[in-house]
Amino acid sequence: MKKKILLVEDEKNLCLLYKEELKEAGYSVTAVLDAESALDKIKGQTFDLIITDIRMPGKNGIDLITQVMALRKDVPIIINTAYQSYKDDFMTWAADAYVVKSSSMSELKAKIKELIG
Repeated sequence: MKKKILLVEDEKNLCLLYKEELKEAGYSVTAVLDAESALDKIKGQTFDLIITDIRMPGKNGIDLITQVMALRKDVPIIINTAYQSYKDDFMTWAADAYVVKSSSMSELKAKIKELIG
């Protein structure tokens, strides 16, 4: 059975790209554009992994991580952001991995494989 990933990315083009790349890698991917939509999905479905951006309109990724941990402590979370600086924010340390966005998805895919196979 395919592992289920929840992808939270506010940039529509990146969201579509990540979704397609991860589907091709063999994962079942649900993609949403904001933290509120992600929380709705988490309340209604089970995911093996959550990938979230940090800077988004409305709730940011750090707020999302805090709320996810209150609901589902067992789900690994990967922060996928363009901003290296958030790595120093202790609130991001709750995530299982921190990946800085690049033109290659190899680091992100490697972290996914490491966390859920």
